Amino acid sequence: MKERLLLFIIVLGLTAFIYMFQSYTVWGLAILVSLMTVYAIFTNLAYKLKKRKILKEPPLRNENYKPFVSIMIPAHNEESVIANTVKTVLELDYPNFEIIAIDDRSTDNTASVLKALEKQYPNKVIAFIRDKNAFPGKSAVLNDALKFAKGEAILVFDADATMEKDFLTNLIYELEPKDVGAVQARKIVRNKDHNLLTKCQNNEMTMDTHFQVGRDSVKGAVELRGNGELIKRAAIDDIGGWNNYTITDDLDMSTRLHIKGWDVRFCLDTAVYEEGIIYLFPLYKQRRRWLEGTIRRYLEYFWDILTSKKMSMRVRVDMIAYISEFIMPAWFIIEIGILILKILLKDAQPHTLMSSVIMGCIIGFGFVMACRYSLRRYDNLPRLDALIQSIYTSVYLLVIWFPLVLFIGFKILFMKKDMNWGKTAHGLVQHEHAIQKAKAKIKQAKEELKKLLLAK
Repeated sequence: MKERLLLFIIVLGLTAFIYMFQSYTVWGLAILVSLMTVYAIFTNLAYKLKKRKILKEPPLRNENYKPFVSIMIPAHNEESVIANTVKTVLELDYPNFEIIAIDDRSTDNTASVLKALEKQYPNKVIAFIRDKNAFPGKSAVLNDALKFAKGEAILVFDADATMEKDFLTNLIYELEPKDVGAVQARKIVRNKDHNLLTKCQNNEMTMDTHFQVGRDSVKGAVELRGNGELIKRAAIDDIGGWNNYTITDDLDMSTRLHIKGWDVRFCLDTAVYEEGIIYLFPLYKQRRRWLEGTIRRYLEYFWDILTSKKMSMRVRVDMIAYISEFIMPAWFIIEIGILILKILLKDAQPHTLMSSVIMGCIIGFGFVMACRYSLRRYDNLPRLDALIQSIYTSVYLLVIWFPLVLFIGFKILFMKKDMNWGKTAHGLVQHEHAIQKAKAKIKQAKEELKKLLLAK
């Protein structure tokens, strides 16, 4: 109810402002976009200065900092991918860790796979099989495993994750400072070349990397991303564990860590690879959950963000800059809606829409350039390839995120809150390859049969 009321006040206030100052709101939107651009330039310069400083004075690593790490891998109906992930984690070159592979009420053979892995690697793998009536959700899974985990730090992987052997060895150094509560590794789509959808998802993650790097450079509100996140046990205990009543455990925890004054870092040079979604409808379900969780946690912790005495000013400013990304499309939609209504009521001329349309084109152009810049810097794409991919990735983001902002806003305002997890489907690539192989074999058998019949 608190979230609904706060969002209603925000939407009503923004609508009233735009309606009363219709002649000047385009300038207001232009000022907002300009401030966002200035802040983006500021974070980019901060990154370059940080990089130059590291080249001149490489930071010293404490080779003796090797805390025991509990690696948690929650799995719900993941029989097709979980064994490969566990075996990949077992190859990490870090000396002190345990693996807690968790079956969360699966209806397939995930539990059997985990039990077999525990039997095969008795000193490294713990198979934790949750009761069928256990509280649902990834947060509850992690909280249950935390009760018997031995680690001074907790590393969380998704069930489809893969990584290099030195992943944890590189990531752990970022966690040592006393004020650092968590570290997030870069995320890369492993099957990015499968189709256009997976390519766009990887480009989207590359853009996220760009923003995370900038936020990290100014010690802003870096966020955890669920897969490849390393969290200090003391920080988890300080905020009371994961929130069982959120649909985005990582984003919720990030905000609560910042409110408590913990720093969250981003590690650009250490990557976790995951499977991109190859079909549009499952992708919409995943992104719906991400966006709803993003908006709800800001509404839920709105007052705490404003009043926290432990949160630094730079984190607070960075968080406000990030929230403006959601204000801007809402502002643009309300602006267009009011103008169309006035035109229908003959209270305005059609040409008054032009200023808003021009502003929308400017925003779109800026987005394409930001995407191109990210692809050039982090994926090392040639100029033309980066431009082409940035154009269709921007269209993809518009098609995915724009309608979802409207839907989630409507849902929070008028629909009952639910805990619909919207599970990400993993292993679809393997299944599709298996189907293609089966089809190829059938085709080959038919051709051989045809040759035999012709020979007779």
